[in-house]
Amino acid sequence: MSIPNPFRRAAAALMMMSLPVVSGLAQETHVVPLAELHASAVAAGEQRQKNLSRLERFFGGESAEKALQTTRLNGNQVRNAIAMLNDEELARLAARAEKANSDFAAGALNNQELTYIIIALATAVLILVIVAAR
Repeated sequence: MSIPNPFRRAAAALMMMSLPVVSGLAQETHVVPLAELHASAVAAGEQRQKNLSRLERFFGGESAEKALQTTRLNGNQVRNAIAMLNDEELARLAARAEKANSDFAAGALNNQELTYIIIALATAVLILVIVAAR
């Protein structure tokens, strides 16, 4: 049994009318170009490296080494633990270290206060790594 001609025409007309809707939906799907994904990954990697460098400089300074020695924290262990932090934790700690450095340079902090900040940040790094390892 064949489908009568008017029904075929109606079905064809419905299909033709739905094509713009389907193609419009296809255009609205947000496919991210590969170049944009690559650029985003490169930017995230560069930001992570900047934050790592900031913290390594912060904990690698002479005052940081002395502060860590007074509390018997191993500076190498702290610097190695920094690399294990996730991007968010790394960015947060780098911002705090940068603020402490700028406050110290501006005279807003004395050596003792900077020492306490160094110890607190080093302890935070180690705790974050221990918690992440669980």
